[in-house]
Amino acid sequence: MWPVGWEALGRWGDDAVRVERLAGGVANDVWSVRVNERLAVGRLGTRSDADLAWETELLRYLDRAGLTVPVPTPAADGRLFVDGLVVMTYLDGGPPETAADWRRVAGTLRELHRLTRGWPQRPGWRSSTDLLHAETGTRIDLGVLPAEGVARCRAAWARLAGRQTCVVHGDPNPGNVRMTASQVALIDWDESHVDVPDFDLVLPGNAAGLDDVAHDIAAQASAAWEAAVCWGDEYAVKRLAEVRAI
Repeated sequence: MWPVGWEALGRWGDDAVRVERLAGGVANDVWSVRVNERLAVGRLGTRSDADLAWETELLRYLDRAGLTVPVPTPAADGRLFVDGLVVMTYLDGGPPETAADWRRVAGTLRELHRLTRGWPQRPGWRSSTDLLHAETGTRIDLGVLPAEGVARCRAAWARLAGRQTCVVHGDPNPGNVRMTASQVALIDWDESHVDVPDFDLVLPGNAAGLDDVAHDIAAQASAAWEAAVCWGDEYAVKRLAEVRAI
């Protein structure tokens, strides 16, 4: 008997089975799975078909371009997602630990940005500069923030106006990086969307090598973004406190 929602895993074959729950945030139920006798990752969530089509197309494109990413595995009928379930390749490796590791991560992120200039926006999402005028976008609702906080966030994002946009991973924290001696893999593309590349480049030890002004712009915009996305918890309040008053 399949758990509720996981019945769709049967579309990947009669021998498909869940193995072990993995860390996947609050938005998804993520498990290692075995499909066609191979270890893979199954992610079950509530994203729309349009959203999942955007993400799976992006990941297949990046794989073909040479980046190491979780590649969607088609179901038996060729679909890349079924009833909110996506099955992807399992990637080995550990998190970045040294300054040199983080410089490799920065290089991978910059390659992502180079490869996706002009990419269409994820359905339903807004970029930071869209939110200079829009009130809502995906998990952001500026209407619930204090008015003074909204003004500070928009002032931080306004410093990005006019920049070229691309796909940003959106959450390149250590848990979303799998490193080996030969490769840097980025996993968990749930927060990926089209925005200014600066959001991916606020890395430990300034591994991206931003100058003081560029790092300040990126750090302020990132703090404002996380405050808006997470508003309602202590972390969001802490991040908003990092955004300078106007």
